[in-house]
Amino acid sequence: MIQFEREARTPTSESYTIYEDGGIVGRIDLHYQNGNVYGTLCTTADADEARIQELIEAIDERLVMTAEPYREDFVVTVWRGSPAGVYSDADFEDDEEDEDEFRMN
Repeated sequence: MIQFEREARTPTSESYTIYEDGGIVGRIDLHYQNGNVYGTLCTTADADEARIQELIEAIDERLVMTAEPYREDFVVTVWRGSPAGVYSDADFEDDEEDEDEFRMN
């Protein structure tokens, strides 16, 4: 079963990690604007068209329609690939390297 874990939320956007069977299968960033919803879906490199449609339908039914039931359109841009990691520029107290560098968490 596809599950969603919210990572961030603002008044006009949300970001979710997508899980299935305990593993990460993608990420969706949603942006709500003037009755339309725009999404960027990042999924695994092996996701075929049927899998992409399944993810979009789950996102629409379980996330978009609950937040914006009267939306005019849901536009999704899809990226296929492999996760490279999560990077942050958080200040590491014990680290004497360049403080402006982004690092993998």
